[in-house]
Amino acid sequence: MTRPPISSGPRSSTGEGNVDAGVEGNARLTGSNSALLIALLAIEGATILSIRSLLSPHVFVGMLLIPPVALKTGSTLYRFLRYYQGVPAYRRKGPPAWALRLLGPFVVILTAVVLGSGVGLMLVADPWRQRLLFVHKASFVLWFGAMTIHVLGHLTETARFAPKDWISRAGRRWPRASARRWALVVSLLAGALLGWWFLGRVGSYLATSPHGHGG
Repeated sequence: MTRPPISSGPRSSTGEGNVDAGVEGNARLTGSNSALLIALLAIEGATILSIRSLLSPHVFVGMLLIPPVALKTGSTLYRFLRYYQGVPAYRRKGPPAWALRLLGPFVVILTAVVLGSGVGLMLVADPWRQRLLFVHKASFVLWFGAMTIHVLGHLTETARFAPKDWISRAGRRWPRASARRWALVVSLLAGALLGWWFLGRVGSYLATSPHGHGG
């Protein structure tokens, strides 16, 4: 009597066969979060064109970014942890290209420095403010180059997975799709609350910085 084959992951009622639900779910969360971050970063970049007059939206969107960035970092690190632990489903999926793997830690560190220095600028006074402003500007230049490569390298994967939990009925029935959607919504709400709180500090920042955010 032959044994039935062991499935590599839970079957889906959406017609996607034996695709591992954990791997697919992680890719969907990372993809939809990446698409959200690309949109928010584009808005944030637009505010730099006239930073003093657009400092309020610059600060709001900057704070809005923090929880989704943390969520994206968590889902990405989870994938790599499971891969290097030797979990079969994640090993089958494989890692990103080696260049993107090497770039990944720099993207995480530079993102933390850019966002962290931006938060600090709203909380401290001179002489620390001028030092943080230099760090904020310098890290942004490095971050922009690294992030451009990172986004382009993952663009196809992002476009493939980002809409899956949101558009089709079949996609919305995939295991834990609702939880992933809520994770994004909650991260945005948390970011909006953070942004709203920091908006109250913009006036005092401008009043005590004669040259504005531009230094």
